[in-house]
Order: sequence, then C-alpha cells, then structure tokens
Amino acid sequence: MSKIVLIGSNHAGTACANTILDHYPENELVIFDQNDNISFLSCGMALWIGRQIKSPDGLFYSSKAILENKGAKVHLETQVESIDYNQKIVYALDKNGQKIAESYDKLVLAMGSKPIMPPLKGLDLENIQKVKRFQDAKEVIDKIENDYGRTMQNVVIVGAGYIGVELAEAFKRLGYHTTMITQPDRVLNTYYDKPFTDAMEDNLRSHRVDVRLSENVLAFEGKNKVSKVVTDKGSYPCDMALICCGFLPNTDLVQGHLDLGVKGAILTDKHQATSDPNVYAIGDCTTIFSNVIDDYDYIALASNAVRSGIVAGHNVCGNPIEANGVQGSNGIKIFDLSMVSTGVTVERAQALGMDVLYTDFKALQKPEFIKEDNYEVTIRIVYDKNTRQIKGAQLMSKYDMSMMIHMFSLAIQEKVTIDCLSLTDFFFLPHYNQPYNYITMAALSAD
Repeated sequence: MSKIVLIGSNHAGTACANTILDHYPENELVIFDQNDNISFLSCGMALWIGRQIKSPDGLFYSSKAILENKGAKVHLETQVESIDYNQKIVYALDKNGQKIAESYDKLVLAMGSKPIMPPLKGLDLENIQKVKRFQDAKEVIDKIENDYGRTMQNVVIVGAGYIGVELAEAFKRLGYHTTMITQPDRVLNTYYDKPFTDAMEDNLRSHRVDVRLSENVLAFEGKNKVSKVVTDKGSYPCDMALICCGFLPNTDLVQGHLDLGVKGAILTDKHQATSDPNVYAIGDCTTIFSNVIDDYDYIALASNAVRSGIVAGHNVCGNPIEANGVQGSNGIKIFDLSMVSTGVTVERAQALGMDVLYTDFKALQKPEFIKEDNYEVTIRIVYDKNTRQIKGAQLMSKYDMSMMIHMFSLAIQEKVTIDCLSLTDFFFLPHYNQPYNYITMAALSAD
C-alpha cells in the first residue's frame, strides 16, 4: 500500500484519481485543489455564456462527493504553498487559514495551465475578464445578467485561438457588437492552414463579428470600467474585454527541482514520470510525446490530459503502462461551420524543418442526387515527402464529418503512408458518402 498525493483535480487529475480509486483501492489517495469544484469542462464555457445550454450543471462529470465515496481524501479551496521533495511532504493552506501537511510515497502533479495576461496599461480596469475556470465564466455571466449587462453594447475579444473564436460566437449570439483582435494575420493559425482559416474568417464576418487581424492591443482605457481598447491601428469602444491570449504551464511549485522542457512545462517520459523518481506529472503542466515530430512537445488539450492521467494512475501504483503518444487532434464548430484537424499544418511542418507535401480535395459528402443534409467537404492531407507517411489532416464542412479525424490520428500514430490510404477499404452507401469519397480521392491525387 502506498500513500499518493495528487495536486489538481481537473481533467488530468480526475482521470488519475479514478484510475487509482477504481483499480488500486488498497492505496491511500489525498487530493488538493485550489478551486471549489472538480472536472469543469472549460470547453463548454462559450456554450454557457452564449446560452446554447441552459445551465453549467452538465459541464461537470465528477465531484468531491464522488471521489470521497470511492475512498479519496479531498481538500478543495486549498492552496498548495510548497513541496519538500526531500522529506516528501506537501504543505498547503485551506480557505479557513488552516495549515495542512501531507506526507507522500508518490506525488502526482496536475496543476494545469494559467492564462497569459499581457502586460498592458489599464489591465486592472473593471470588466476586463480572463476565461479559464468555472468562476471566470460565472463572473462574466453574472455581469451580463445584471443591470450593467443590460446596457452593454460592445464586447472586445483579444485573441483568436479556439477560446477567442468560440467567445466571439457566444457574444454575437447574445446580440452584442463583437470585435475580435489578434496579432497574427489569421485566426486559428495554430491548427489550420490558410484556406481553412480564410473560411473561418469569412464565416465570422458573415455573422457580423468584426475580425481585426495583424493588430496589436496597446492599452485599455476607461474610468474604473473599461470603455475603450487601443491598438496600433485604432481604437474600439468596449464595455467588456475578454483576454484569450493562450496559456502557459503552471509550474511554480517545481522550479529548481524538476527538469523542464518545451515552454517550461515539466518534462515527463511516456510513463508520465519526471526527473524525480517519486513524482509524476500530468495534463497541461507537462510535456507530451508527439508522434508527429517524434519528440516531446507542449500540446494543452483536455483529451491529452485525460490520457496522461490514466497512464500516470497505473504507473504510480506500480503497474507499468506506456502512453501511445499524441497527434494533437482537435475540432471546433462556429455557427454552422465545423473544422477538425490533427498532426501538423503545412505551415507548422515547414517551421519545424519538415519536408512535407500536401494534397487537397473538395467534394459533396454524399452523391449529388441526395438533396438533404448533403454539404461540401474540404480536406487537406499533409505527408512526408520522402517516407510519404501522413503527418497531418484538416477537414471542414457544414456537414458533421468530425469522426473522420480519428482515423487520421490513428494513421499518424501507426505511420500509415498516403499511398496506403489511397487503397484503404472505405465502405460506400449513398446515405453516408460517395463511391469515390473525398479521402480516397485526396490520397489518389497526391503527388
């Protein structure tokens, strides 16, 4: 029997806790989290803010009571202040000011990430919001629903990654004049190449989101409350600003003790073990092995966090399980446009020095004689010029073709070539696809 201390209980931490409690109940598990909730699906924040769902209740899939009923000891609203790695003791302070010390045999770090807050003038003005935790989303909603919210007119989103784009849709659905400002020259540029980001920009603008590209925010202005956002190209009226500039790994508790990797994330191996043999790390505070670049990378996604938690849960209990590595599979739906991707874009591959080619194809999902629920699908497959192994894929459509990206993720993991894909056995039925479907045709048209 071992005593395991787990710091953090969102996606990675919850997956790790469930693995330990369900499969190795003989161990003692103590959990710390600074929040008052467990397992919040932050990807659902925009749906809640935009009133596409009625309440946040479904955005939680675990709780303190659930984990305690399984045998864990759970400290919520408790800040871990320091860790004595030599004596193997975690020191914390709860919301009542009570000091807590817990010894451990094994420690699992799941501290997640923290939002990047750019050092801009006026950032301390009221109604400048960060968006990551349940409390952040609730604060935004409370402000929208009070008297001030009823007089609000202009919302400015700073950043055009997934969260920024989703929030732009949410506020537009609420009827606010919504401006999205981003420093790069494209939205979602981390995940998609230009033909796809152009389509998303057109989609946003067609729904009257004011998209401002290649523009730097310099300051926020106002008296107590924000009233204006100033950039290097002009200024915009603003009643609420949301900062969506990305995230960095939360590693304050490990500085000077554990080895760090990409973006300062905790360096782990495929067992989620760190440079300290008694410490494991999971989720957004860690690196993760990418099958695309055959090296460790920083890819902060909830799906990766869950898998890392499962792997660590087994390993910390003495059952050695190795992770498969990841491809960074992801997706988004804004208004009626769905986009999914995995692996690298052409742009990212070139920046990494990879010698890649790509093949594009566009076709209706189903035969032309099918008139209902039949939309055009655009696909791009990225592959290595020499080995011809698939390195990435991107798809977009008004049709829900999202499940296709799982096949491409597996293809990258298993080093499938573009030539193999061109002759892969895909079934045909007019209700679902075409006899010469867009995946086969894209592969056949590869150089």
